[in-house]
Amino acid sequence: MSEAAQKQRSESRLQTLARALESGRSQHVWKMLNELHPAEIAELLESLRPAEREVVWNLVNPSHDGEVLLHVNDELRAALIRDMDPHELVAATEGMDVDDLADLIEDLPDAVMREILRSMDKQNRHRLESVLAFTEDSAGGLMNTDAVTVRADVTLDVVLRYLRLRGDIPDLTDNLIVVNRYDKYLGTLSLSRLLTSDPAQKVSEVMEREVEPIRADMPATQVANIFEKRDLISAPVVDENDRLLGRITIDDVVDVIREEADHSLMSMAGLNEETDMFAPVVASTRRRAVWLGINLLTAFLAAWVIGLFEHTLQKWVALAVLMPITASMGGIAGTQTLTIVIRGLALGQVGKTNARWLLFKEVAVGLLNGLLWALVVAALAIAWFHNTEIGAFIGAAMIINLVCAALAGFTIPLLLRKIGIDPALAGSVILTTITDVVGYVAFLGLATLFLMN
Repeated sequence: MSEAAQKQRSESRLQTLARALESGRSQHVWKMLNELHPAEIAELLESLRPAEREVVWNLVNPSHDGEVLLHVNDELRAALIRDMDPHELVAATEGMDVDDLADLIEDLPDAVMREILRSMDKQNRHRLESVLAFTEDSAGGLMNTDAVTVRADVTLDVVLRYLRLRGDIPDLTDNLIVVNRYDKYLGTLSLSRLLTSDPAQKVSEVMEREVEPIRADMPATQVANIFEKRDLISAPVVDENDRLLGRITIDDVVDVIREEADHSLMSMAGLNEETDMFAPVVASTRRRAVWLGINLLTAFLAAWVIGLFEHTLQKWVALAVLMPITASMGGIAGTQTLTIVIRGLALGQVGKTNARWLLFKEVAVGLLNGLLWALVVAALAIAWFHNTEIGAFIGAAMIINLVCAALAGFTIPLLLRKIGIDPALAGSVILTTITDVVGYVAFLGLATLFLMN
């Protein structure tokens, strides 16, 4: 199904649900909800107003509660958990995979968490503790401990009989993981090789030894890059001694990719990707007010710079008309460079070996674009105000600001990352301030120097 078709289907489903809620047909809503996947129910809940959410959530099949809670954003999850009884929360976690339970359990009340741990057998409790030992944005936090392991010295026939005895294998299993008696990772045995090779052969003869495992402390974004480059469905996770801890599957990696994309988009506006779109007005206002306050400070800085040239603006009113052009063009050019560099840093494509070349390239692009648009804007300004000097001022200012915008767009993400600040969160505000100030100073400063002479 195409993206457009999926979007249309989601909108149609939301409209149908809204009409059913308005008409009070709870039986129809119940039937509709229980035909959906938990992820689709979560999407619907996120799209509803608070009052409608309460009605719909009470109609969701309790067996789906845990999965739905996993898929909704953090803010909505916290609200739903607050309204649930402890026994409902305990029941919602029954049968969940260990990696999914690890994602959910830290959001639960302490009493519920203790009850869940008491209800688990020793093996599953140990598995959960292994996952919880790592941060959620690491490979260890993403992994599941349900890996099927085999020894290298047994025959394929023994492996096949072992799998039949198990009765089933975990979802998204494309490889069995080969370990020694101390659980040290040795390689993988693909199911295709297992099924098509001579059953009398040993695992050591057909296993793949070149498949590199993923370290448990590897950042989740780096794990996503590895899955993308190697087209993986699953991958083994090991500790610093190459001892097998579990495996990561593609479904968890897709979640990381989506969260990273949401984070990059929302951070540009100073928001969190887990923010509830339909949160109460006061909560949303408080959250956004901080970012607006920061922007207000930068706006006052730009206004102060303009105020320094008040005498010049009084003599040439045309400068006030044209000066936003220089700042705006610089902001756009800088944002282009900023976006490229942030993306390169996220993908691991920008480092010490190529940073200088990329800097020279971006400055050269800024210079050439500055020359091109300086000629265009200068010609338009001269035709508009019939003044050659004004055209010269704005043309020179355009070149200066676009070059400075390229420099700023390149260096800001690197500096922010070095001091531990997310470039996507603060980069655009700093860049806009720089391009505004440089644009105004260059344009109005050149005009002032001309007047003084």
